[in-house]
This record gives sequence, C-alpha cells and structure tokens, in this order.
Amino acid sequence: MKTGLFFGSFNPIHTGHLVIASYMAGFTGLKDVWLVVSPHNPLKNRTNLANMYDRLEMAKLATEDTDHIKVSDIEFGLPQPSYTVDTLAYLKEKYPEKEFVLIMGADNLSSFKKWKNYEVLLKNYEIYVYPRPGVDVSEWEAEPSITITETPQMDISSTFIRKAIKEGKNVRYFVPDKVLDFIESKGMYR
Repeated sequence: MKTGLFFGSFNPIHTGHLVIASYMAGFTGLKDVWLVVSPHNPLKNRTNLANMYDRLEMAKLATEDTDHIKVSDIEFGLPQPSYTVDTLAYLKEKYPEKEFVLIMGADNLSSFKKWKNYEVLLKNYEIYVYPRPGVDVSEWEAEPSITITETPQMDISSTFIRKAIKEGKNVRYFVPDKVLDFIESKGMYR
C-alpha cells in the first residue's frame, strides 16, 4: 500500500487541507496520508510564517482523531530550505519498505518546473494532484506519473484565515476547534 505525502506550511492548517488529505486517503487507494510540515518552502515568503513547532502542533491537533492521516516533522531535521526531492530521498532511505506518492495542488503543479530536480520526481514518484479553482493543468494530463484527482474543491487558504484572524473575524468551521483554541491561546496571526 502506498503512503501519500502532503507537504505544506500549514500556516495554519484548515478544513481545506483536511478534506484533501481525507479524500486522498479514502478515495485514491492510498493506505494513509502524511502531512509533512515544511519549516520553509523555498518558493514562499517567510515573513508571515508562524513558528514551525506551533504549525506542527496545530496539524497534530487537527488530526489526532484520525487513523489514516498522520503528521510528520521529518523536514525539521533536514537542511533549510526544504526541497521535496531531498526529503523524498531521505524518506526512501529511512523507510525502504514504503512506496511514497506525492500529493500537490494544481497551483503547485503549474509551477512544478521551478522545483529542484522536478524531472527526478516525475521519473521516480507518482504524483496525485488536487484541482484548484481557475488553475489549468492540461499540459500535464498526458504525463504517466501524474494523476489528476476529483478531490472536492474548497476555495479556502491559510492566507485567508490569517487575514480574517487579524481583522477579528470569526473563523470557526474554517479551522478545527482545537486548532482555533490553540491559535487564540497563543494570540497568533493578530
């Protein structure tokens, strides 16, 4: 059975992330999904990034009642910024019995050619892509290692959540209750 790797900043984790992970674990034949909390995505600005341990804790709180979604801090001990190809090589060495599948959004696929050694990823790994509103991935449809899934779309982002919290808006139901309690207890994103 294959394990899906869903990389992200999870800044903060939200309902959209959980729907994607649950869909991938329940509808694509994956045994489980690991949410890999990335300390720093090299293609993203670090300015608004919450502490990586807080983001890890929020991911754990959001998934503690599931048995098919796990949280991984594997990139915390690797060189920064984290490059997916390097993390996958490390995971393959650490878990030789596992077959890993990369999970990414259509928005990431549209910039995939900017990724470090993206050709190696295409050659050595299956990639399950979830759609994003308004993102065209037709150029990749013939690629044998890429599967475009029918994951339900939710136009929700961590950026939206952070902005809403900063503006004092209610984000209940956008993030799990335990995550919201954690954010409020630490005064995050204010």
